[in-house]
Amino acid sequence: MELDVVVSGLVFQDLVLGLPSAPRPGTEVWATESQESPGGIANFAVALARLGLRTGMAAAFGADREGDRVWTDLTAEGIDLTLSRRLPDWPTPLTVALAYDNDRALVTRGTTPPLSADDLISTPPSARAVAAHIGPWPNEWLAKAKSAGSLVFADVGWDPSEQWETAVLDQLEYCDVFLPNAEEAMHYTRTDTPEQALRKLAERVPLVVVSNGAAGALALDARTGEEVAVPAFPVTAADTTGAGDVFAAGFIAATLWELPLQQRVRFAALAAALSVTRLGGADAAPRWSDLVAWQAGLAEQDPQDHHLHALISAHSGR
Repeated sequence: MELDVVVSGLVFQDLVLGLPSAPRPGTEVWATESQESPGGIANFAVALARLGLRTGMAAAFGADREGDRVWTDLTAEGIDLTLSRRLPDWPTPLTVALAYDNDRALVTRGTTPPLSADDLISTPPSARAVAAHIGPWPNEWLAKAKSAGSLVFADVGWDPSEQWETAVLDQLEYCDVFLPNAEEAMHYTRTDTPEQALRKLAERVPLVVVSNGAAGALALDARTGEEVAVPAFPVTAADTTGAGDVFAAGFIAATLWELPLQQRVRFAALAAALSVTRLGGADAAPRWSDLVAWQAGLAEQDPQDHHLHALISAHSGR
């Protein structure tokens, strides 16, 4: 069966701890709550699947307790793992997210998997779209997917070396849409504002969408010149882990639904906003029932979001 989206990247087991304050050396902080969840590219996959898209994943899993748990959780979400592999003698990466002050800090234990996305995807996947985390590793499969007719979406993660090698952006040659957050976009383009980064990246890829947390999101279609700026939805953030991935998944879904650019960014912003109200990345990705509950809780609907409310109402029975 043809899939709607195939995603590829690193998968993690996430442990999120909600803290009342930042930890300091020599002290102990008791977490107010905790959540274990699949992370990394799994945030993309789960968010897409919960929005009703037939989703496949190509990723390496360690043949260990963490890998088994993530594999089981993703299977339960209805994600096709045919292109994924369990690898002996390689530990599944583990990330501990410390959530406090409406943000989070991450600590990760992991190594580069012995199989790359190019090893896992030898032929173009049969999918309407593909999505990948790009970085200092090969992603030649993206060119194959594009030539086979798939829309190609790309995201990028934090560079732990903080070198922000611009060669990473060379992979955008085969991408239709690039979805970095503001910090990543500014670092990779050596610019000072999200707006400057947006325009710089639009020289490399047809459509750029830059998410910027509580400041909302920006998008620029280099083919038409259309530019939009969308404010963030006001919510109380419990944990921002995976919010950028959920935003990107919402944008991918709205693109496949053929919504106008403004509505695509707005829907993505709503999905991300709902995800930060709970701990976890993948586990906090909203379902249609969460979107319906959000709509029902509004004192009044913003007329500018008419199409957004119509979309949610159409799925209220699902």
